[in-house]
Amino acid sequence: MKRMGDTAAIVQELAASMNQPEQLVSRLYAQALDDFGHDAKILDFVPLFAARRARDSLRGASSKSIQ
Repeated sequence: MKRMGDTAAIVQELAASMNQPEQLVSRLYAQALDDFGHDAKILDFVPLFAARRARDSLRGASSKSIQ
């Protein structure tokens, strides 16, 4: 399982899989990490939830640009 220290790898993987710039993905991922990690007592799944939120945000932006 990837931990908080694997941020660069997670961002690179997500950017490549979504065909988006790393800078954008990094910003979305960092915001999601902050949102989820702010009050979390258990941090094990925070990177997973943050990556999912960033991916969903990118998918939402992609579908809006297509319409």
